[in-house]
Amino acid sequence: MPRYADSERQSLADLLLALGPDAPTINEGWETRHMAAHLVLRERRPDAAAGIMIRPLAGYTERLLQKMAAQPYDDLIARLRRPPRWGLITNPLVNELANGLEFLVHHEDVRRAQPDWQPRDLSPGHQAAIWKQLPMMARMALRRFPAALVVQAPGYGEGSTGAGGEPLRLVGAPSELALFLMGRQRVARVQLTGSNALTERLRTTKLGG
Repeated sequence: MPRYADSERQSLADLLLALGPDAPTINEGWETRHMAAHLVLRERRPDAAAGIMIRPLAGYTERLLQKMAAQPYDDLIARLRRPPRWGLITNPLVNELANGLEFLVHHEDVRRAQPDWQPRDLSPGHQAAIWKQLPMMARMALRRFPAALVVQAPGYGEGSTGAGGEPLRLVGAPSELALFLMGRQRVARVQLTGSNALTERLRTTKLGG
């Protein structure tokens, strides 16, 4: 079975190391050191997730992030490359599901903040693996959006979501749809077909994290 999560992890680690700790990402307020710190915290400090889920604890998570980001950068990348084998989200039973999209999206968060970036040509197998998670993600992310929305990945499938109303169609490769649905609308290469008001609203709606 292909291990896309592991390959994305190592490719992202390579890129972070090549760029150094002060390169931009598309995440507001984050440089590459913060991206590395976030990924290490996510796997080694489950308590850090509290501030993501519970707003009053956001300050606690931010302090942990800044403390981690101040550690030697090469050490952070080394820890990122070698996650805990039997961690809650890194063990072999859940690794692909828990980390496949996480590392894909964060890899693109870094890639697409650099000059002259271009979309990667992912393999059909990788795109198919991404698509498996997207229909449920789209239903959850867009279930209250005021449109009859179709999400389509040509050659992989389509699904319906939205609260009903005017028709709206979101089309792209699975990897681009994943970026869009996880809040990276401004850098996702997708097509939106529908009224100008609805398409603009969807492009600026807060999605993902």
